[in-house]
Amino acid sequence: MKRLIDWILTIPFLIGFGLTLAVFELIARVARLFGLRPMEVTMGVMQRILLWLLRITGTRLTVERSPQIKGHTGYILVSNHQSLFDVPIFGGLLMTNYPKYVAKRELGKWLPAVSFNLTHGGNALIDRDDPRQALRAIKDLGRQCQERNTAVVIFPEGTRSRDGALGEFRPSGTITLAKAAPEMAIVPTTIDGSWKLLANKMFPVPFGTEIRVSFGDPIEREAGEDPAALVARARAEIAATLRGWRAQHR
Repeated sequence: MKRLIDWILTIPFLIGFGLTLAVFELIARVARLFGLRPMEVTMGVMQRILLWLLRITGTRLTVERSPQIKGHTGYILVSNHQSLFDVPIFGGLLMTNYPKYVAKRELGKWLPAVSFNLTHGGNALIDRDDPRQALRAIKDLGRQCQERNTAVVIFPEGTRSRDGALGEFRPSGTITLAKAAPEMAIVPTTIDGSWKLLANKMFPVPFGTEIRVSFGDPIEREAGEDPAALVARARAEIAATLRGWRAQHR
């Protein structure tokens, strides 16, 4: 019976999801003609709609946000990564921070609206086989985000977790980003449960998935700090948050 419910609700969700991406592809192209900020607002609205559409599948979103986090402020969000849905979740929740992303180059080609945003919205598309290009793109992104006071999200694991387990961090990209934007506070960010949405590769989307998100206290920057230590501290906070959440369900 549950499998049947999953399929019944997945169909309207996928239709709504696809139509939203298609419509906002056109809107984003028009908005970009008027500058980067109109496009950022457009993408924020789209991501809020995508969050609303997740309700069709019974997805429940619980958010813990540090009161120190403010809108219209740039942060470096260092996060674990579980799903392609992490991007619209963060984008919808941090709409007024206009978050940018470090993403693999392949994502800039085939997803309506998403690929256009990654390519033309001030994000960093990196070639995993070309470390020099990747670090250069990340450095440029950090400088741009600090200058424009916009947030940036980086997933140091390098790839999404298929089972929710926290992987080892590859710190070079995050260290480069921190050095390029020395005035931006670092926010340890944790997400859990989003991997379940793709457990069946969306066919179907499981009904009633619970997703938890935590935006921790911003870590203010200091002169002479060790960026590698900041990355290690962020990972430790993410790991502790995951352990705390999962302990509640034992």
